[in-house]
Amino acid sequence: MAQPLRFRRSSGRWSADRVRSQLERPLDENLGATAGSPWFGAPPGYEARRFDMDDGSFALFCWTDRDDDPPPGADGGPAGYWIGNTETPSELWRTDKYGFDEAPYPVSRWVQRELLAGLHDDEPWLAAYPHVSWYFLPVFCSKDGAETTRAFFRDHAAGFPDASRDEGTGFVEETLRPGTLDEYRATMAGKLGTSASLDLVRMSATIAEFTAARILTDAGYDVTPEIEVTTGHSLDYRATDPHTGEAWLVEVTRPQPVSGRSANDPVAAVRDTAETKTSGQLAAHAGGVILFVDCTSFPADDWAAVREATPDVRHRPAVVLRARPNGHVEGYRKGSVPLDLSAVIDWIA
Repeated sequence: MAQPLRFRRSSGRWSADRVRSQLERPLDENLGATAGSPWFGAPPGYEARRFDMDDGSFALFCWTDRDDDPPPGADGGPAGYWIGNTETPSELWRTDKYGFDEAPYPVSRWVQRELLAGLHDDEPWLAAYPHVSWYFLPVFCSKDGAETTRAFFRDHAAGFPDASRDEGTGFVEETLRPGTLDEYRATMAGKLGTSASLDLVRMSATIAEFTAARILTDAGYDVTPEIEVTTGHSLDYRATDPHTGEAWLVEVTRPQPVSGRSANDPVAAVRDTAETKTSGQLAAHAGGVILFVDCTSFPADDWAAVREATPDVRHRPAVVLRARPNGHVEGYRKGSVPLDLSAVIDWIA
C-alpha cells in the first residue's frame, strides 16, 4: 500500500521565482496546474502557494528563510514544506518525509485547515464528525486512499451491518472523542489503508482495533497500541491498570460474516478466524495474551447463532463480542479473563 499523506521538507532557500520554475511549471506541463494563494493564511514567517491540478489532485507548499522548529534530525535555516496527493516534482524527489506531528506546528496546523476545508467541500456530511475528519485526514486526503476510505464510512457504515452511514461514523466519532488514541494517530489512521481498491475486510479489522481501545478505556484501563514482543511480532494493545500498574497484552481479530467466507455457518467462522490467529501470531507467544474476537461484522441472525452456541475459540483467555453503533456491546468469555470489563460488556455467558 501507499503511505498516508506526509510532508516533504526541502532544505535550502526558496523564492517565488524558484517555486514557479521548479514546482509550478513541471506540474502545469504534466498535469495542468493552477497556482494561487492558499485558502487560509500562510503560517507566520512563511510564504505559501496552493496548486490545483486538472485531474483533481492538489498540493500545498510553504517556505521560510528560517525554520525555527525543524523536524527531528533536520537542521534549521531556510526550508520549504510540500504536501499533496499529486505527483512530486523532481526537485523534491530526494527530500525527507515527515508526519503531521513532526512538521513545525504552524505549518501542520495550516495544512490541516486547508485539507479539512477541502474534505468537507467534497464530503459535506463529514463536517458533523470533526474527530473522524481530523483523525483520518492523512488517509482521507491520500493519493490512493482518498476515495476508498471515504467510501468506507459513507457507503459501508464503517463496517457495521444493518446500520446507516451516520450510525457507523457516529460510533467511531464517539470512540475518538476522548483523545485516547490521538498520540498514535500516524500509526492507527494509516492502518485504515491508502489502497485504491476497497478492502472492507481489512478496513473493518482496523475499526475492530478502535472498538477494542474504546472497550478497554471505558473499563478504566490505559491503552498503548502496537506492543513489540520478543517473538518479533507486535500485539495490538497493552492494557494497564492505572491504579496498580499491572498490565496485560490484548490481540484483536474480526471474523468475516458467513456471506464473505468459506465457513458454512457463523459458529465455524468464529472458530476458524480464532484458529488462524492462535496458530499463527499467538502460537509464537508463550501465553499471557487476551484474545478479543470481534463479531461486529456479523448481522443480527449470525450473531444470534454465535450467542446461542457460545463456541470455544481454542485460545484462553478470550472475549467474543459484538458492538453496535449505539455503543452497546455484548459478549462472552472463555477462560479466566483478568480484565474487569463488566461495566462495558453485557455478558451473555
